[in-house]
Amino acid sequence: MRSEQKKKKKTWLKLTSIILLVLIVGGGVYAYNVYSSLKGAVETMNEPLDQKQSDKREAPVAVKDKDPFSVLMLGVDERAGDRGRSDTMIVLTVNPNNNSVKMLSIPRDTRTEIVGKGTVDKINHAYAFGGVQMSVNTVENFLNIPIDYYMKVNMEGFRDIVDAVGGITVQNDLDFTYSGYHFTKGAIQLDGKKALAYSRMRKEDPRGDFGRQTRQRQIIQAVIKEGASLSSLTNYSDIFNALGKNVKTNLTFDEMVDIQKNYKTVGSNITQMEIKETGTKIGGIYYGLVSDAEKQRLQNELRAQLELN
Repeated sequence: MRSEQKKKKKTWLKLTSIILLVLIVGGGVYAYNVYSSLKGAVETMNEPLDQKQSDKREAPVAVKDKDPFSVLMLGVDERAGDRGRSDTMIVLTVNPNNNSVKMLSIPRDTRTEIVGKGTVDKINHAYAFGGVQMSVNTVENFLNIPIDYYMKVNMEGFRDIVDAVGGITVQNDLDFTYSGYHFTKGAIQLDGKKALAYSRMRKEDPRGDFGRQTRQRQIIQAVIKEGASLSSLTNYSDIFNALGKNVKTNLTFDEMVDIQKNYKTVGSNITQMEIKETGTKIGGIYYGLVSDAEKQRLQNELRAQLELN
């Protein structure tokens, strides 16, 4: 069970794992075409932040030199005419020196200062107010660490990625009906539309937002599994095209290659951190409150992981 949990937690490899497609393919023209398509897709995915250097670092992080680094992962439910909110927020701190990753899921209702907005609100509202940059600034302030990289996955468009890999299989642990689809317990097959419905359900789940985040991670991990299989290589153009449209990151292609090369063993030692919150209503709105002591505990652990003084 523990080994299965570790596999499920390797979410920091979402994009870098796709590079393994190139390694699977033999030499020659076909491999060159896959490599070229992959590089083109990564260039499409790349969206630098407005603020290139965090004020919480004295010098830029260098993955080619095996520096510890952090990633903010945002699962965003964007629809036409609506920027949406970042309903999934995961901070990963990666340290090759102690060969470990620490993963912190931030509940969407966590009450904190929204940096750049001048207000205190739910942390997931930062994306609605100011996109990725405001989300990064807000998380940096909340955790007192630099956010070196981000990865944003548009869950609305993720159905295209699911269809591009020919559908996925997930292990469902909750029997429920949502958006006209019935999902039974056990292994279930999902096409793009069903995967989107599966990832959105929250209110019928006794685990609430945590349950939805779990299903979103299942979908992303299943896509990576299918995308890295030999049977999917014939669809590599569709896969990369869908990724380019629905995944954005400030990681460059060269940085992804360096991460795959220099950090690939850290995935065997992943620790899940948890924020202890107290739920309350303020003005009739539900928030998760984090005490100063709890916030300091999180900051100390993450800063130690990143080897920050």
